[in-house]
Amino acid sequence: MGVRISPSILTSDFAHLADELATVATADWAHIDVMDGHFVPNLTLGVPVVESIVKASPLPVDCHLMIDSPDIWAPQYVEVGAQSVTFHAEAAQAPIRLARELRRMGARAGLAVKPATAIEPYLEILNEFDMLLIMTVEPGFGGQRFIDRMMPKVQRTREAVKKSGLDVWIQVDGGVSRSTIAQAADAGADTFVAGSAVFNAESAAAEIAALRDLASTHSCHS
Repeated sequence: MGVRISPSILTSDFAHLADELATVATADWAHIDVMDGHFVPNLTLGVPVVESIVKASPLPVDCHLMIDSPDIWAPQYVEVGAQSVTFHAEAAQAPIRLARELRRMGARAGLAVKPATAIEPYLEILNEFDMLLIMTVEPGFGGQRFIDRMMPKVQRTREAVKKSGLDVWIQVDGGVSRSTIAQAADAGADTFVAGSAVFNAESAAAEIAALRDLASTHSCHS
């Protein structure tokens, strides 16, 4: 099972998004944070901007919806070309129905949980999702410090995925950098969202390569 690096454009230069996306072309996915100012105390972008990003991106687009009412909004992101859409367990009214709808439309369905949300109820319905996102910061802002207390949650998720025999990706998002990616890989994560670590680096491509190398070396399930 490979390692996937997914740079978050949250800390990129929004005035030059196409150029910024080109600098991370060696990654696996482009991670787009959609925030509505309600579910999290920050406001970013919505469907029209994601549609433009999809057209400009050299990478498939993974939308992380930090929004209320994802049951209504999430399918619209698939309609404009997002190949993976992740919604929050805390916000979805009917997570299984929504995941099935996203898959029916041809996208990967991801489920995200905040640091204080238990993952256990969702491990019973693993087969409904393509990816589980364990937040390693409180969602809402980039550049926050990695919460290493989330690693046991990642381990429990990895054990459940292994036991199930399913190919469900485990993503971590928040504070991922050269100093934290190894412990996340050790715990069982295989998909890593890195924002400021990549976009604030002298060379985004070199940073992506370094992160991939560290994660691959420490991967407990390769």
